[in-house]
Amino acid sequence: MEKRDYYEVLGVAKTATADEIKKAYRQLAKKLHPDINPGDKDAEAKFKELNEAYTVLSDPQSRARYDQFGHEDPTQGGAGGYGSGFGGFGGFGGFGDIFSDFFSGGGGRVNPNAPEAGDDLRYDLTLTFEEAAKGCQKEINIARDEVCDNCKGTGCKPGTSPVTCTVCKGTGQVRSTQNTLLGAMQVMRTCSACRGEGKIIKEPCFKCNGRGKVRTPKKISFKVPAGIDNGQIITMRGQGEPGMRGGPAGDLQVFVTVRPHKFFKRQDYDLYCDIPITFTQAALGAEIDIPTLDKPVKYKVPEGTQPGTSFRLKGSGVQKLHGSGKGDLIFRVDVEIPKKLTEKQKDILRKFEADTTGREYEKKKNFFDRMKDAFN
Repeated sequence: MEKRDYYEVLGVAKTATADEIKKAYRQLAKKLHPDINPGDKDAEAKFKELNEAYTVLSDPQSRARYDQFGHEDPTQGGAGGYGSGFGGFGGFGGFGDIFSDFFSGGGGRVNPNAPEAGDDLRYDLTLTFEEAAKGCQKEINIARDEVCDNCKGTGCKPGTSPVTCTVCKGTGQVRSTQNTLLGAMQVMRTCSACRGEGKIIKEPCFKCNGRGKVRTPKKISFKVPAGIDNGQIITMRGQGEPGMRGGPAGDLQVFVTVRPHKFFKRQDYDLYCDIPITFTQAALGAEIDIPTLDKPVKYKVPEGTQPGTSFRLKGSGVQKLHGSGKGDLIFRVDVEIPKKLTEKQKDILRKFEADTTGREYEKKKNFFDRMKDAFN
């Protein structure tokens, strides 16, 4: 089977720098390593191919020969050139630093006493349609960790201090040897004695039981901005769980749900609604009341208004979030045909219909004109 080009195996260009080659190898090695894919023969074969390619291209001299001769480098001896003697992975040679990073979580040794940011908290808040549109003040109750006032966050009984872990010597990690399909490997693992902290509390604080934190109910007041919409999030910096060892506190994420309105529908900052009017109002025109989020306003519907016609009230929509101005209110008229007419009302309508010439109904006239043309 013909070997693939080593640059193709690593997914880099032939002009790639040494750092780019190393980075590409790290990423692929984490995906294809046999310990990540136990029993996967295809992944194992690709991992061996990857190592072979990296062995050649990571060394400037062997890379230069490969660029000149390809897989048939005469200095490698025998048919097949590179990789003909490749197979002993024990110790991994130049791969030690890469796999040390890989199995220790990357980035080398971790300082167990480094500051650590606190976790974010989530709160689900339900608002009325008006509260979301106009904004409001809210007070919520949450439970979060607070620094223990008895031990001041150390987790130790007052007057005592944590001691350095004798197992990991304060590093929070222990090194062990692991046998794999590719040979023996040095693996860094979290110290089980101190759970990666590097220190052990001999006499824990009675109030927090050594945690350094106490779960505490908390009331938080905040302003909901006008114009917020369903599904949006209000972020309150530093109101989440406290950090560790001087690290910053997490955030409080407030997820907003807005209840639907009785007749308004919202799209961005515009409001939509349907307004019923009588056929007399539609025919003669009329001044009608239009509801808004504040109070009803008067609007003059022109005579001859057709069913489904939409009108726009500028600036009567929702306040724009963190901005100036408002959206619009768009209302559509729904012309209602009366039911249960009296005989007197029917007579009036019959007289009206008898007095029409047809020119009053533009759509009807156009329709019958088109029908005559079609049949003629």
